[in-house]
Amino acid sequence: MSVAADTSVVDLGCSELPETFPELLPGPPSLAMCLTEPPRGLADIASLVLAAPWLLRSPRGDGHPILVLPGLLASDTSTMAMRAYLRFLGYRVHGWNLGINTGPTPQVVDGLPGVLAGLADRYDKPVSVIGWSLGGIYARQLARDLPHSVRQVITLGSPFGLSNLQQTRVGALYSRMSGNHAILPPVNGIEWELGHPLPVPATALYSKRDGVVPWQVCRDFPSDRSESVAVHGSHMGLTHNPSALWAVADRLAQAADTWNPFVVPRHLRRLYPR
Repeated sequence: MSVAADTSVVDLGCSELPETFPELLPGPPSLAMCLTEPPRGLADIASLVLAAPWLLRSPRGDGHPILVLPGLLASDTSTMAMRAYLRFLGYRVHGWNLGINTGPTPQVVDGLPGVLAGLADRYDKPVSVIGWSLGGIYARQLARDLPHSVRQVITLGSPFGLSNLQQTRVGALYSRMSGNHAILPPVNGIEWELGHPLPVPATALYSKRDGVVPWQVCRDFPSDRSESVAVHGSHMGLTHNPSALWAVADRLAQAADTWNPFVVPRHLRRLYPR
């Protein structure tokens, strides 16, 4: 779950949830971490200028199609920088064109599979799906429902291991919008209860400084085709985070029939916490 990356939405509902939930592990991020999300998100955006010289040397793409899904209360505008960067690397990149993400509304539930299938048919090849926060939960479900249309899934701060909405700092906000949702909240630890990885390669990017969702529920099961990669930064800035962008470019550059875990370049090791 997320808010718009341009940081124009600054009410994260931080004051509506108690600081801790003793009965839940993990609980939501600290109130201090939540309240500093907007300025830290802006810092992530500003860091793109300094990172441009080495980001432009990222691995080039093979031209395969990519679908990028926004987070909660965000639209394609929030992923514009990432999409522009991936186009520069040679990919055919598309937003979801479904407006503002207010949760699994009928428009999203009915329309998103068609968006994916349409791209797969148009290019006659599977699509890499990138999802930020709530968008990543959609991406993982698309991979389970339409595995032949998905080349790989990359999530950024996506809490697909949630067991309760109160674990997030936007749980109350999400609940207020649930009257327009076509399905139940994507929680209750459904990803963990399934007990098996996605049918396609998957990379889960997360930050231990996430002020919106607990980073522990944004990690994937390790397997021969799934991994979790930690980066520094905020939740709101993940689509502009230079270390996240480099990792995304590295993952996308792999050949369709091969997959290897992410290896941090020696000169960038300080950007990826262990």
